[in-house]
Amino acid sequence: MSTTTQTVDSRSLRLTHPHHVEEMTMDRTVTEGFVVIEPTLASICHADLRYFGGLRKPEVLARKLPMALLHEGIGKVVGGSSKLQAGQRVAIAPNLPGYLLNGIKHDECCPACRGDIPENYCYNGKFLGSTIDGIAQSRLVIPEACAIPIPDSIPDDIAVLAELCSVSYRAIRPVADLLDSAQVAVFGDGPVGFLTAAMLHYAFGVSTERLTVFGAIQEKLEHFTFARTEMVQEYDFQGGWKVDVVLECTGGRFSESAINQGIDLLLPGGHLIAMGVSEELVPINTRDVLEKGITIHGSSRSSHSDFRKVLEVMQQEECQETLRQLVPDDYIPVSKAEDFAGAMESALAHRDWKKMYLDFRW
Repeated sequence: MSTTTQTVDSRSLRLTHPHHVEEMTMDRTVTEGFVVIEPTLASICHADLRYFGGLRKPEVLARKLPMALLHEGIGKVVGGSSKLQAGQRVAIAPNLPGYLLNGIKHDECCPACRGDIPENYCYNGKFLGSTIDGIAQSRLVIPEACAIPIPDSIPDDIAVLAELCSVSYRAIRPVADLLDSAQVAVFGDGPVGFLTAAMLHYAFGVSTERLTVFGAIQEKLEHFTFARTEMVQEYDFQGGWKVDVVLECTGGRFSESAINQGIDLLLPGGHLIAMGVSEELVPINTRDVLEKGITIHGSSRSSHSDFRKVLEVMQQEECQETLRQLVPDDYIPVSKAEDFAGAMESALAHRDWKKMYLDFRW
């Protein structure tokens, strides 16, 4: 087991109940192999908004709150028992494996850590802003392996997208061996769909001619300059051309139509990867799943190893130029609870296509 080396005080901006944030000073224990990070820049996820707006089930909120939100962010090293230098910029991998948290060997943790199932499904892990306090705090203490150095060639505004990109990268990995020649379709014209399509193109080499994005809003689809695009309202899913792989990135009330349109679009033996989150059960066309022999993959979150691959991809100048379309024109400064709550209220009321960035000023 790890041994305590020090404690640090962290100004934590914690959601106590929907729409209400309080600053609490929390003692964070720093053990051997852990690093202390001062978060500098973060972006808001729909998952954060579901907590803040009280859109999760009451029993979930009762179990999880109070809690500091946010899991998409970067920071700088300010201490800890780490080989990383003070001041080093790092991307924060929010999925913390149990073997690192508990100071044990991989094999002693769970099937995920043993390699029997994907490593992002650790039985004993914690996830920032979901099962433990997230990035909205002045001193974040995490295992060193989950603080990934950011190459000098990647600016902060691009690096902060690493978490979302890593989730897309992880979702694509099960079909990676098909992507040299496969026809691929992405459903969803929001940020998740955009970054998933970008990872298909820049990380896995899916050419524009083999990558099609389906969306509902033409203005959003115009951002996908590296892919072909189709409006879902106009496309003939029964009679049109078919694909080998579909990635569903819509979530919510659009999951049903996207998944079933994807099933229509798939060739026999095709693969459907579901990434969109829905709070409700989603009916799907099981008859065609069976008749076509479709394989359905579920994918959620990522691991620190995915971050390392994504940061390699992000060094491409063309990739950075593409991702910058999601970068907001202005960042919201956050130094106290009221600032954070105001930013969350704004994000909840005005869901822009671009991400919302929080500039922490501790």
